[in-house]
Amino acid sequence: MSLKVSYNAPVVLTFSLICTAVFFVPFTTTSQELSSPFGHLFILEHSSDYLSMLLYVFGHASVDHLLGNLSFILLLGSMIEEKYGSLNLLIMIGITAIATGILNIVFFSTGLLGASGIVFLFIILASFGNAQKGIPLTFILIAILFLGKEVFQALQDNNISEFAHILGGICGSLFGFSGLMTTKKKETSTFDMY
Repeated sequence: MSLKVSYNAPVVLTFSLICTAVFFVPFTTTSQELSSPFGHLFILEHSSDYLSMLLYVFGHASVDHLLGNLSFILLLGSMIEEKYGSLNLLIMIGITAIATGILNIVFFSTGLLGASGIVFLFIILASFGNAQKGIPLTFILIAILFLGKEVFQALQDNNISEFAHILGGICGSLFGFSGLMTTKKKETSTFDMY
């Protein structure tokens, strides 16, 4: 038996490595321009701000913020990537990030920073588990707990975008229920061991 390390979830692992690199790069350079695409207000005339509608998910405000998000992303992401496939997961992350970025610009005058919306996308997708048909009870319970917590926290002045969390959960629900992001087909082996 060989104990080789495998890069088992390329999208999740690459996403996590980029988040980590983006967090630590400003500490290794004197230039603050590297962190400028993350967490600031959108300005229509700045072409770089259009890219920030996708890139904000890689920036994090603190080590706790980074580690909290990466814990969930790594824990849930490999299972989700296995179920839906790498390309589908990448598309879901991109759509969630861009939709959250655009709606945040439309409704709020604050910037976004962090992958919390992606975390809640993963939490909701994971609640579908191995559901074959119907609405999974795990989805209903997670949605109730999640929405209740986010609505309660939205009433507090906590400098957190509960909107991004809720929208990530909504995207997870839509992807989980839609046939658009079908689960990856199981690979069959021509060699079966009995």
